[in-house]
Amino acid sequence: MSQSERTYNEIKPFYKIGTFYVLLALIGILIGLYFYSLVLIKIEKPKTDLGEKVIVTLPEGKTIYTYENLIVEEDGKLLYKGENSTLNLTGGVVVYQEWE
Repeated sequence: MSQSERTYNEIKPFYKIGTFYVLLALIGILIGLYFYSLVLIKIEKPKTDLGEKVIVTLPEGKTIYTYENLIVEEDGKLLYKGENSTLNLTGGVVVYQEWE
């Protein structure tokens, strides 16, 4: 075995182990930066003013707890316009009262 072959065989395992540790360290740094960025970035929904709290008592005796700005009057009808639905509250009595 020549000098170069012996040197090559001795150094080769070191490069394998060193490369493994460097890649492992880089992956660890990337994972750490990912979780650190999750802590830094916070997206919050803008706060909207919904108005005062009201209670709507319907003629059937049911009560609806909502906010003033979600109640709209269109074409002589009293309507609740929520994010996903619209309810007809015609004939209901609106009372401005705090509720929890």
